[in-house]
Amino acid sequence: MTATDTILLNPEIINKSYSYKEYRELIEKLLDKEKTTGENHSEEMLHYSRMNLHRMDRHDKYAEMKPALERVLRNLNRKFLWVVLVEGWCSDVAQNLPIINKMAEATEKIELKLILRDENLEIMDQFLTDGRSRSIPKLICMDADSHEVLGSWGPRPDTAQQMAKDLKYMNDLLLKEGVERLHKWYADDKNEEIQEEFLKLIPEWEKG
Repeated sequence: MTATDTILLNPEIINKSYSYKEYRELIEKLLDKEKTTGENHSEEMLHYSRMNLHRMDRHDKYAEMKPALERVLRNLNRKFLWVVLVEGWCSDVAQNLPIINKMAEATEKIELKLILRDENLEIMDQFLTDGRSRSIPKLICMDADSHEVLGSWGPRPDTAQQMAKDLKYMNDLLLKEGVERLHKWYADDKNEEIQEEFLKLIPEWEKG
């Protein structure tokens, strides 16, 4: 068992994890108290969290699974534990988590657990994007029985990830427009690219 597995198997962390339903309820309860996850409860962060609830509502209602992905999920012969690092204020979590949840709901072979990034930085730091960024959502795929780490995904589909990287080089005047383009891409894509990526990843994880 690797060091990463040992950290993930910490009973305290697992006991503090959330189902998708519990996570959504947590965000709503915090917003009722004018709070969000983490330590920053500024109006800006509260605004992001409110927007993210609307985004998740939309994806929960309208996101459709690809028939090919449904077949892969129905025919899984290995049980997975998916641990996803999240935060309520993160728009990429809101854009991607609902379809991840739908994947888990499509089969009895996947158990989905959500943990808050800022409460689990020791895990986050073992799954950094490009070796340096604590970007989320980050999905860690484990074998449900042995808890071997089989792989990871995140924080965004490849096209969105490149768009997000480009934002770092924009000045303040262009940044807002760039963020709007990113979310328009999500709306136009309708969860297509993330599903294509999981169509490739799931068989790889199944083989171990």
